Amino acid sequence: MARGSTRPTSRDVAQAAGVSQAAVSLVLGDKWRGRVSETTAERVREAARDLGYRPNLAARNLRLGRTRTVLLVVPALTTEFFAGVYTGAARVAAEHGFGVVLYPSPEGIGPARDPFASAQAALDGVIASSMAADALTAIRGDQLPLVMLDSDPEGSLGAATVNLDIADGVRQVAEHLLSLGHRHFLHLAADVPSWTFEVRARELAARLDQVPGTSIRTVRAPISIEGAVAATESALSEAAPHHPTALVCDDDKLAAGAYKAARRLGLRIPDDLSVTGLDDLALATAIDPELTTVRLDAELFGERGMRALLAVLEGREPEGGDIPVRLVVRGSTAPPTRP
Repeated sequence: MARGSTRPTSRDVAQAAGVSQAAVSLVLGDKWRGRVSETTAERVREAARDLGYRPNLAARNLRLGRTRTVLLVVPALTTEFFAGVYTGAARVAAEHGFGVVLYPSPEGIGPARDPFASAQAALDGVIASSMAADALTAIRGDQLPLVMLDSDPEGSLGAATVNLDIADGVRQVAEHLLSLGHRHFLHLAADVPSWTFEVRARELAARLDQVPGTSIRTVRAPISIEGAVAATESALSEAAPHHPTALVCDDDKLAAGAYKAARRLGLRIPDDLSVTGLDDLALATAIDPELTTVRLDAELFGERGMRALLAVLEGREPEGGDIPVRLVVRGSTAPPTRP
């Protein structure tokens, strides 16, 4: 048939693929697994692409009683990490005919107003970072399906929880610094009441506690360059039994602030002070020396969050297991040059 003259239908796709309309509905509705073969599913998708077929979502929504819209609630849009989470979630959503609305919680903390006349009428579900959990009361009520990101699986508000393996990332940082010979640590912790930051502090302390002769001091700072500069400068200027040779930062932005503080105090990185971050933002390779940090796959995080919500909506069990993370060693870490 001539493309552009008449809108192709599922029947046209079925004829082109040599299958039934029921098979087309299963494949394009992503409900084909265990019911048609993967070869058949690919043939249907290829026929749909060739014909320029698009499902009639308005009609489908009326039948299913769905809006096919999801809300992604994040604490802020101040780093590219949450932009990556959105990109991954939106990509998977688009494959299933869903749209994603991105909503940053005001100031990253506290309850947020409902951005719709009625979120429960406008949305099918919510994906939210644990850092923005307090924003959910007005938005979600107790009705909408919820998937939590970066949240304690034991106490999660959601029907499903998706986590990066932050604990393993912190262990990788600790092992790296210990193997270089560091024994006296300063932990620049994010001053944010969130499970993900509690994990970082707990895992770092637990690992160092296993090694005789280690010490650790913790200082807190808001996640900003200015906050990190002030907290680090103050901590490094204080007299202490052991001067730290390694500074472990809860994220890359804090590490960038720590760089500025160290240089103001005449300390060289990594000669006098090794520094690590966590996230692997673009910032990590923009500073000099480039930052040793833990790479978090933000887009995969968003993809997994969206897939988990789709599973909840369809009554399936979401994929389990934390998303692996990886330490990227760069020029900001080296063996200590003094005890």
